[in-house]
Amino acid sequence: MTDETLTGTPPTVRPWPATDLAGTDFDPVLTELMNEGPVTRIQLPNGEGWAWLVTRYDDVRMVTNDPRFGREAVMDKQVTRLAPHFIPDRDAVGFLDPPDHTRLRRSVAAAFTAKGVERVRERSRAMLEELVDELLQDGPPADLTGAVLSPFPIAVICELMGVPAADRHSMHDWTQLILSSAHGKEVSERAKREMSAYFTDLIGHGAHSPEGSVCALLSEAVDRDEITLVEAVGLAVLLQIGGEAVTNNSGQMFYLLLTRPELAERLRSDREIRPRAIDELLRYIPHRNTVGLSRIALEDVEIRGVRIRAGDAVYTSYLAANRDPEVFPDPDTIYVERSPNPHVAFGFGPHYCPGGMLARLESGLLVDVLLDQVPGLKLAVPPEEVPFRKGALIRGPESLPVTW
Repeated sequence: MTDETLTGTPPTVRPWPATDLAGTDFDPVLTELMNEGPVTRIQLPNGEGWAWLVTRYDDVRMVTNDPRFGREAVMDKQVTRLAPHFIPDRDAVGFLDPPDHTRLRRSVAAAFTAKGVERVRERSRAMLEELVDELLQDGPPADLTGAVLSPFPIAVICELMGVPAADRHSMHDWTQLILSSAHGKEVSERAKREMSAYFTDLIGHGAHSPEGSVCALLSEAVDRDEITLVEAVGLAVLLQIGGEAVTNNSGQMFYLLLTRPELAERLRSDREIRPRAIDELLRYIPHRNTVGLSRIALEDVEIRGVRIRAGDAVYTSYLAANRDPEVFPDPDTIYVERSPNPHVAFGFGPHYCPGGMLARLESGLLVDVLLDQVPGLKLAVPPEEVPFRKGALIRGPESLPVTW
């Protein structure tokens, strides 16, 4: 790679070691990088070389929505990265650029619209209330993650996907192995192959999936020759895995609520503020370690006086964008009344998370049911004793010990 700023002085390459962080602490290295400037250079623990990092809100939105930055080109490069193993599928929607990316997203769009998500609201609430009833019957203390925050998103995404309840446990196991770096590349690859084989069978027999479910929609799109079966399976795997991110996000959300009793009480007493408060918590929560997938500059582009050359790898940080003081005054403070709140917790541009609306539905249900039906809910251990996941791409509590 070559690089230059328009002033002729390239920024130094900053190592980003990606240490495991406690609680909802914001990454101190990312804070330093944000303070250094809008465009810096980083080196992550794995892969090769260095990459640009863009942190300002407007620049993050520009890069993620600009066709001059592509995902497909990442496939042929060992870009510096967080994950120790890099096993993308060439037909996976996360590595496609328009128009192929648009074509694949269109095949399942109906399931993730407001109407599609509302299709599972009643069933989702019933499943959640059943889990909370079991929590109350078993009595305190309890692990809120194991009892509610983990099984609930699994049940909801499986419901939306059209995966039978009997197969939820397998889906969860595969997802954990794919997302963890602790078991090595071979274990992750095997889990991904097994999940892919499962969806190949389910989508190939679309008549077995409930009408309107993701797998039924994918099966119909394959039958119409709009997408291939391989593409459909790659998209199904991505959506299934993404559906479990709510476990970690909601774990951090309730960790925040339970370590800020005055905030939890405000939400208990004022139901109308809840949707706005959830958006603010989504903005504030550091939902991942370091950064996600990179892009490759397809031509020379200038950002804030820095020339990004064709072929250079570029990362954007949604976490940093959500703390941009020019867009979010006093960004390190939780203001439940914050409005407007144009956060990018679900991404931006063509690769915007399709499950954003579903995640909001789940977060809203969790806040409603747990705050209303378990009014004395509180941590059973000091905040510093809550164990958070180690070596994970997505941040969140491993368990959330509670009592009431």
